[in-house]
Amino acid sequence: MKVRVDVMLKNGVLDPQGEAVRHALGSLGFEGVEGVRQGKVIELDVAEGTDEATIKDMCEKLLANTVIESYAIHMA
Repeated sequence: MKVRVDVMLKNGVLDPQGEAVRHALGSLGFEGVEGVRQGKVIELDVAEGTDEATIKDMCEKLLANTVIESYAIHMA
């Protein structure tokens, strides 16, 4: 079974990578980009029947730093 976890910095946490991308886009002539948030996507191939609570436990213990990051689980 495929699971996708989207991890993003929480609102209010500085995102220097996102700011660098926003600045680079402006330098390349792409006007109007007011903000960029950069995150990560983690794709998991798990055994059929793995429940969302198990995936959440993985996120809480390893995949996301829950002090500064939030995450969303997408099970397919």
